[in-house]
Amino acid sequence: MSFLLAIFYFFYFSIIGVYIIFLPKVLSMAGYSASDIGIIFAAAPLVRFIVPFAFIKGLKINVKSFNISLLIMCLSAVSFYFSLDSFYKLLFSNITLGVGLSIVLPYVELISLKHLGKEEYGKIRLFGSVGFILVAMVLVKFLSSPSVALIYLLVLTFVTSIFAYVIAKRADALLERSEEVTNDINLLKDWRLWAGLTLMQVSFGSFYNFFTIYVTDHGITLDIAVYLWSFGVVVEIFMLYFQGALLRRNLLLILQFTTFATALRWFILFMFPDNVTMLFVSQTLHALSFALFHSAAISYLFHLYKHKSLAQQFFSGITYGFGAFAGALIAGYVYELYPSYLFLSATLIALGATYSLYLWGADLNKISSRL
Repeated sequence: MSFLLAIFYFFYFSIIGVYIIFLPKVLSMAGYSASDIGIIFAAAPLVRFIVPFAFIKGLKINVKSFNISLLIMCLSAVSFYFSLDSFYKLLFSNITLGVGLSIVLPYVELISLKHLGKEEYGKIRLFGSVGFILVAMVLVKFLSSPSVALIYLLVLTFVTSIFAYVIAKRADALLERSEEVTNDINLLKDWRLWAGLTLMQVSFGSFYNFFTIYVTDHGITLDIAVYLWSFGVVVEIFMLYFQGALLRRNLLLILQFTTFATALRWFILFMFPDNVTMLFVSQTLHALSFALFHSAAISYLFHLYKHKSLAQQFFSGITYGFGAFAGALIAGYVYELYPSYLFLSATLIALGATYSLYLWGADLNKISSRL
């Protein structure tokens, strides 16, 4: 199972590499405005936000719904290939892709945590980072036309779906036995926690959707932009491999620290957009703002709530869904109206995440002192 999970992560995050690094640039090359790109890339995460609420209303998180989501993912990739000439076709393709993504990764993350544990999770998840960096290094050499990126997206989606299907089929019995629990997730009661996790992803809207455009607009070549992405993934891989000891410590404190480090990262991008050295310095913080934060967040929710699969669905849907939706929209309009302040806005949002998680920790301390 560990081998299958490693292969899945490799190909899944290869898709994300194409999607994040190259598709915004492809749409920009095709003549779409910054706000158009922001709207298109906001569609998928918005759907990811909506879908988990369907599971509260009775939809089952099981291998059947998982396989349907794989089919939707594949059809979306096909649709993307024939949609570059139309804003509304691209929007539709991104929406359907969001439906598939809203189920696939959270389901596999749950399988990984159950089979591997939080200490070993990173050593398998790092293969996703390897896939991300390899597709970036390869595709930049062959991106002669926008259709090339769409072909990569199509092929990688089909390969990912095959491995995901096999993993879900093997793990279905275990998950079915362990998920007969009542929903204990109260978003209103725990709003400070969820607000903090969500604001973190809102701040990433500037990075995921406009980093390549932002740095190339400041005179950085596309090759250097890809090297920056790749360097960030290298330090991410390093953190994923060695983070096991850190994850045995206070997970909430790690979340607070990594959100603050992310605010510092965005501030460096705001201050030094054309300084290659400082851009690489900012990318070293990706080890904290993505790798350590993500592992600490899913591990914290895994141990906090009894309904573990729904907790992962909500983490994907609310933070990577609504958070990415809001982040894409905000970044699109900020970059169109006030481009030099793109990463200053991201800095303030990340500081808001730190403050919200601080308030959540303060609430927990008050409750424990009364007991």
